[in-house]
Amino acid sequence: MKDLRIVFMGTPEFAVKSLEAIIDAGYNVAGVITAPDRPAGRGRKLRESAVKIYAKSKDLPVLQPTNLKAKDFQDELKALNPNVQVVVAFRMLPESVWSLPEYGTFNLHASLLPQYRGAAPINWAIINGENKTGVSTFFLDEKIDTGAMILQEEISIEETENVESLHDRLMEIGSRLVVKTLDTIASGEVETRLQVDSGNLKDAPKLTRENTKIDWNQPLDEIYNLIRGLNPYPAAWCYLENSSEEMQVKIYDIEKMPHEHRLPYGTVSIKDDKIMVAAQNGFISIKEIQLPGKKKMPSKALLNGFNFAPEAKMR
Repeated sequence: MKDLRIVFMGTPEFAVKSLEAIIDAGYNVAGVITAPDRPAGRGRKLRESAVKIYAKSKDLPVLQPTNLKAKDFQDELKALNPNVQVVVAFRMLPESVWSLPEYGTFNLHASLLPQYRGAAPINWAIINGENKTGVSTFFLDEKIDTGAMILQEEISIEETENVESLHDRLMEIGSRLVVKTLDTIASGEVETRLQVDSGNLKDAPKLTRENTKIDWNQPLDEIYNLIRGLNPYPAAWCYLENSSEEMQVKIYDIEKMPHEHRLPYGTVSIKDDKIMVAAQNGFISIKEIQLPGKKKMPSKALLNGFNFAPEAKMR
């Protein structure tokens, strides 16, 4: 067995579970690299990353570089003397960093590579209506999410699942896959396979204002998948035209209700304390919504103090 000396790189809660699993498995973590503290909230106070908070609780050395190519940072990294690096939900590394350890640098990615390379694989798997996804580990190379594959594990996506529940399930199985990958590296029996780029690859680009807006002219299933694939973060949005007022609203929890109708798409109707929006082949029943300057709330609570005009419309 090889004696591994690990440097872990990650920032959000998704990465914490993997770091925790590595430590629980008894591996030697020489140091942790995470994002610099950032201003957050109304007071704009500096907030530490989830990975930093956990690393400090375990008395692990933490580096927070602003520039991964800076000589000072690279000198500090070399001083940690890693022979393997683990990357989970971090940023793109320069070759001088990922090529440093003797046994390589591997990444955990929340998709079945080569499908859904990019920044938001969990969201896009749901948005595109997939019925399965998974996690993959691979050795880094000079491109994004293209390196030699090590291990993969597949799971199903439930029809009513949102991105939060899928994120949490992938976080769990991903942490176990990270440890399993370290086990294979330590045993000297790691085997890799090249990613094969077929002609039907789907990407997972960064979520933007443009690609998170609801188009109520789309088929019912596509709208349903978009909203649940963005619930609770960053949330799908659209404009609500209510009488002479137009406002931007975010939509969270929903139900899909197939039903033939002749209403214009986007038409809002209220039925049994439900906000119903007409789409192709049916309605989206909004269970949770957020108006400008307000907290998100159940639709029933909103209807207690907010009136939708007879001609109200989402667009």
